[in-house]
Amino acid sequence: MDLGIKGKRALVCASSKGLGRGCAEALAEAGVNLVMNARGAEALEAASAEIRAKYGVEVTTVAADITSDAGRQQVLEAAGQVDILVTNAGGPPPGMWSDWDREDFIKALDGNMLTPIALMKALLPGMMDRGWGRVVNITSQSVKAPIGVLGLSNSARAGLTGYVAGTSRQVAPKGVTINNMLPGIHATDRAIALDGGVATQKGISVEEAAAERAATIPVRRYGTAEEFGAMCAFLCSQHAGFVVGQNILLDGGAVNSTL
Repeated sequence: MDLGIKGKRALVCASSKGLGRGCAEALAEAGVNLVMNARGAEALEAASAEIRAKYGVEVTTVAADITSDAGRQQVLEAAGQVDILVTNAGGPPPGMWSDWDREDFIKALDGNMLTPIALMKALLPGMMDRGWGRVVNITSQSVKAPIGVLGLSNSARAGLTGYVAGTSRQVAPKGVTINNMLPGIHATDRAIALDGGVATQKGISVEEAAAERAATIPVRRYGTAEEFGAMCAFLCSQHAGFVVGQNILLDGGAVNSTL
């Protein structure tokens, strides 16, 4: 399918690896020029070089912490006028409700709620003026079914979901859509870290912890960055202009709900 976005320009945050990279690759395959951001310069440059060579698109890289004011300003200055925004940032650490203090919640909100909001506030006006734009926020299945040990993530991402629900309806008349992608367990560094935590807690190997978690997913496997990226590219395409304010689960059926 021709996604109709060849030549568009996209800012993809935290895109040197994992789900962010999956989204960057899928957009590049559709002919979209990229602004890629990540904190680690080495991994970012390696990923961008591979994408340039494979897809022949323009790729600008900005190594910066997107969750900081200074880093975000650096990224926005380099990005300039973009048609597509994919927000993404690493999730807060796991723990128990009794572990977290105010500063832990502030840090989680900065990373997983306030940063995406700041990026949208900066880039939505230009999209609206041009009459076309796409925003995809990578959040989590936890906004549909909270995960006890990820209380910081549950809270921050649920706040972003509420913001998007209202904002998406306000910008839609100008040809701009905002949607959220809610990943379940995918084969990324984040999954490996969480598997390690389970392994330590239960006194089993990381492989055994991964097998246990995969068994809880109806498809009996972890998701891949490639299939996640394909959905992102579709939501950013010309064909998704009637998809507004939605929360798309990509979890292999793990969240057991009717709606």
